[in-house]
Amino acid sequence: MAEPVYDEKSIKSLDWRDHIRLRPGMYIGNVSGKGNSADEGLYVLIKEVADNCLDEYMMGYGKRIEIKLKNNEVTVRDFGRGIPLGKVIECVSKINTGGKYDTEAFQKSIGLNGVGCKVVNALSEHFAVDSFRDGKTVGAKFERGDLIKQNKKAKPSDQKSGTLIRFKPDEEIFGEFTFHKEYIEKLLWNYAYLNTGLTLVFNGERYHSKNGLFDLLSENLESDSNYPIIHFKEDDIEIAFTHTNQYGEEYFSFVNGQRTTLGGTHEIAFKQAIVETLRGFFKKDYHVSDIRSGLAGAIAVRVEEPTFESQTKVRLGSDSFGPKGPSIRQGITNFLRTELDNFLHKNPQCAEEIKKRILQSERERTELKGVQKIAKERAKKAKVVNKKLRDCKVHFNSKHQDAGESSIFITEGDSASGSITKSRDPMTQAVFSLRGKPLNTYGLKRRVIYENEEFYLLQDALDIEDGLDNLRYNKIILATDADVDGFHIRILLMCYFLQFFPELVRREHLYILQTPLFRVRNKKATIYCYTEEEKLQAIETLTGKVEITRFKGLGEISPAEFKQFIAENIRLEPVLIGKKSHLDSMLEFYMGKNTPERKDFIVKNLVVEEPINEGTALELSVPA
Repeated sequence: MAEPVYDEKSIKSLDWRDHIRLRPGMYIGNVSGKGNSADEGLYVLIKEVADNCLDEYMMGYGKRIEIKLKNNEVTVRDFGRGIPLGKVIECVSKINTGGKYDTEAFQKSIGLNGVGCKVVNALSEHFAVDSFRDGKTVGAKFERGDLIKQNKKAKPSDQKSGTLIRFKPDEEIFGEFTFHKEYIEKLLWNYAYLNTGLTLVFNGERYHSKNGLFDLLSENLESDSNYPIIHFKEDDIEIAFTHTNQYGEEYFSFVNGQRTTLGGTHEIAFKQAIVETLRGFFKKDYHVSDIRSGLAGAIAVRVEEPTFESQTKVRLGSDSFGPKGPSIRQGITNFLRTELDNFLHKNPQCAEEIKKRILQSERERTELKGVQKIAKERAKKAKVVNKKLRDCKVHFNSKHQDAGESSIFITEGDSASGSITKSRDPMTQAVFSLRGKPLNTYGLKRRVIYENEEFYLLQDALDIEDGLDNLRYNKIILATDADVDGFHIRILLMCYFLQFFPELVRREHLYILQTPLFRVRNKKATIYCYTEEEKLQAIETLTGKVEITRFKGLGEISPAEFKQFIAENIRLEPVLIGKKSHLDSMLEFYMGKNTPERKDFIVKNLVVEEPINEGTALELSVPA
């Protein structure tokens, strides 16, 4: 076989549109998730357009942003200054063109590279922009980045100044997809918390905050706080935090209004400053984990010319507040040390509650140490290898380009795990097999993880003993049968994660695998159906003699068939912690010993089994 020729003809130059469509992941991250995860490119498209509206507000123009979603088409309207009428087309279709290069016009904006709206344009089936400015308007329409219609001259308009953008993501890029309302709402609430004078309206629903990060924490804590939320704010730094009885830590961090889900220099500085300040105040060298155990915090900073680690801006890399500003670490440390130290001296009761929480964590850590040692020695003595795990080659904590695709299926029994193991992609998909129904962990202490071999091996497989920094899989998928026992196992596993690793659920790493309930086929075609409705439609579609198979368990699906359901067309339902879910109350109701109340609730709400439809996230909440 001849070697490929590498010469002048091999070198190609792509225009802005073709490059974005060829390599969309460079600009917006994952484009293959069908809308089932908040960090997918679909939601980045909405964010890129909304960020421009937010930048207008931050510069003092327009206090309202309206967003509509209908039939997968998104409409965004702001009431800022409007794009300069002579540059409307360039601002949405000419790469590296925009107002963000002028630091006078946009001093602390989210976007800096003039890329966002162009990416949305190029990746949309259709895209339209209208700018309203000083009683005049200019508009243009595009299809997949190609200009198809424009107003060459400005026309009179009675609309308020601002910009209107409509777009529909292109199925040629994203495949079939569904926007989850829950993810869009989270994005809009974050905008509201960070901009207390701003009102956002999404499909008629209003999002507004009066107290910023204080509201964010008070409305999103799943467990009662040990003391009132502490809140400090100045021009470029806002901080709020408290301790709860939950295991682990929880942080919300932002830069110029952008949620930095992977943290960065500002979040690191915040954590260090909390530890240093409390050690100094109490004059005792408490262990870091004792101070931060149960800590729930939020930090937002405004930075000139921020440096992010990618176009999706999920981790801050900047080490200063601007070209002439102080370092981020020093600025946050000085601010928190001054404000928190003064606060604790003025509020001795709050200081005492913080000390109690630290000492409680210290006692629990000391008790756990002995159990951990015994569990590890027992495993070593028995030469235990994690035989329940059939691992993959690419992990989330690696630097591999497909790290974000890594996932692990948690199955019930060897039968189901056998089918998945034979049909999975061994590069990115791992399998962990349960022996049977796991223990109900509600109300149990963390030592149960080390006393129960199955929980210990699961924790070890995920590598989350010391937090999520080394998490080995981006998606943890509960793959249980669609029957009573399967649902029970699913709930028990959800309880395990919510009880001991709630941050794993908060960061949207937990999913439920949807597999077909029916196979409907004739001699010419086979249709897999996930609901009764789909089954009836399939029966009508197929002609002649039709065979209907009801899958009772995952083990009944052959590996050849199973491959279709865990590859590109996989259906996953994210497990989301809803706003004001109150995990303590929710877990007590569903998993506690309040049998009569739970029985009454089940009887009153009993309905015919109806599998979750695609596009509806499984949101955790406690019944009213």
